[in-house]
Order: sequence, then structure tokens, then C-alpha cells
Amino acid sequence: MILSPDSGSTYDNLLTRTPPFMPDNAHFMVGVVTIPAGDPGSGPHRHSGPVFGYVIEGEILFELEGEEPYPIKAGEAFWEPGGEVVHYQAGNLRDDIASKFVVCMACAPDVPMLTFLTEDEIRERDHLRHPSARRKA
Repeated sequence: MILSPDSGSTYDNLLTRTPPFMPDNAHFMVGVVTIPAGDPGSGPHRHSGPVFGYVIEGEILFELEGEEPYPIKAGEAFWEPGGEVVHYQAGNLRDDIASKFVVCMACAPDVPMLTFLTEDEIRERDHLRHPSARRKA
């Protein structure tokens, strides 16, 4: 799509989703996440609202509760609904470089950007993970 007939600017739609909810009085944050080479990324957590992202360098392994983990490469977009859906991993699949992605998050007022699960919660919710990602006994 051309944005203006007088410019060479174009727009490429990478991802369209309708979030299941939006927190009341949400504020939005945009940031860049850098994951060192070979790093597993942050532990299992939740976001208070939907998150949209775009990988700008490297490749990450992305896992949301109930979904099979999958790779996302530089130039690809992703999203997660937030709320009660657990984000299990966004680890760096590259051992030679850091991976980076840009995120735009809708955040509920007075709620941390992300809330980590306790070990008990991780154990209790293990059955909700995709079979390929469940903990081995």
C-alpha cells in the first residue's frame, strides 16, 4: 500500500489480530528486548494486556500456553493475548548473536509489565502446555 502519492513511502501489514480484551484505562509501552546469545529468555510470565512484537535481529523460540513452541526470525511479527495466558518462553535460538525484538504492550494501570509465575503455578499449569513443551517427570 502506498501511503502518499507524492512519496515513496509504503506500508506492509505484517500481522492483524483482534485481542480478546483490553484492560480498562490501559496505557501502552513500546520497548526493545535484547536476549543474549544462547539465552533462554525470561521465565514463565503473564502480561496484563495484549502484546505485539516484531523480531529485528536473530531468531527466538516463542511459546504461549497451549501452543507448540515455534521459531520467529528477524522480519517476522508475533502477538500474545495477555491476561491469564502464560508466556512460557522467548529464548534466543542463536548461539552466535543477541536476538532483539520490539514490543508494544497494552498495560493495566498499577500492574507490573510482566508477572512471573511461581514454581507451584508452573507445576499446576503444566497440563495446559502443548504436549511437546511439558515438563518431563
